[in-house]
Amino acid sequence: MHNTDDSQTFQHRPQLVVFDVNETLSDMSGMAEAFEQTGAPPTLAATWFASLLRDGFALTVVGANPDFAALARTSLSRVLVAQGLPNVDAATERVMGAFTSLPVHDDVVPAVRALASAGIRLVTLSNGSAAVAQGLLERNGIADAFEQLLSVQDAPAWKPARAAYEYALDQCGVVARDAMLVAVHPWDIHGARQVGMATAFIDRSGASYPDHFDAPDMHVQSLVELAGTIARG
Repeated sequence: MHNTDDSQTFQHRPQLVVFDVNETLSDMSGMAEAFEQTGAPPTLAATWFASLLRDGFALTVVGANPDFAALARTSLSRVLVAQGLPNVDAATERVMGAFTSLPVHDDVVPAVRALASAGIRLVTLSNGSAAVAQGLLERNGIADAFEQLLSVQDAPAWKPARAAYEYALDQCGVVARDAMLVAVHPWDIHGARQVGMATAFIDRSGASYPDHFDAPDMHVQSLVELAGTIARG
């Protein structure tokens, strides 16, 4: 386990683990190929997803709660039009189809099973729809390990707004100190820390954690490492 801040240590085993979905559970590396198949540069996949999050965050700041799928489709169409593709509608459908049928990372299934076996309550909290999360988990045989699949569509705002995490805590009937948010996004970690949740940053790529965000309680290289640490108490 890697601790990014000596002043922050995980004090007790969480009753509830709240998983982010996009990129934390789902493996989006194949999206580059989906873009390439449309005739667009494969690097455009990362650009599109970053612009989608940017627009969602901007709308959240001004008090809106945009529909993730609608915003994803609109932003995708815009970036594909800029590539001058001959059939943007077909290209958009191809990429959105790939996005809604992603696999999970290799560490997800064993980690989820280990946490469930250890008696940890598991839920998801996504800026995307609960249906996409359900499809992802069902395709990989682990939907039964989760008691709820939560989406900010039913909350007042997207993550990392406080209201999103407060909504999840309220739905699960736990106080912040008894819950842990697990994510690959530092902005998500920061938001959960602001409401008092414990946090775990999954660092599969070995990237450094940005200093301008609150540091996580746990900084691990895989979900399996996290699950082992939590299961041992």
